Amino acid sequence: MNLIAAVDKNWAIGMNNKLLVHISDDLKRFRRMTIGKVVVMGRKTLESFPGGQPLKDRINIVLSKDVTYQPEGVIAVHSMEELTGELQNYKSEDVYVIGGESIYRQLLEQCDTAYITKIDYAYQADAWFPNLDQMDAWQIVEESEEQTYFDLEYYFVTYRNHSVN
Repeated sequence: MNLIAAVDKNWAIGMNNKLLVHISDDLKRFRRMTIGKVVVMGRKTLESFPGGQPLKDRINIVLSKDVTYQPEGVIAVHSMEELTGELQNYKSEDVYVIGGESIYRQLLEQCDTAYITKIDYAYQADAWFPNLDQMDAWQIVEESEEQTYFDLEYYFVTYRNHSVN
């Protein structure tokens, strides 16, 4: 399974259920990597999308503890066990965990690859991604050249979890 996220220099990912910044090339990369794939998210992440609508041309799986939560156009699951069962229907390499914070934390150890956009700026935030640089199991296997978006510098970094087979 894969994780995909954009983080600031403190590994922050969001504020008030919104992305910290919208970088066009990062959003295009996200779309290119996840189109035709399975995206796994929490309820608040789905609700943060325009109109609270699922992402087009992807299988959207939403984990919510609320068993009455059944939004249109998504596969709603209500426990980690139910999510694990549902994910068995798909190839692991086609599954992308896309947030938010609690979903990343719950699924981190089951993932083998993390596609991280590292933004060289510190934002005010209320949600964070686990700091992979501080975890022995996760190692950088690829890093892009410096990218710029107006005055922001950022990098596309791929991590591999060496504790997952």
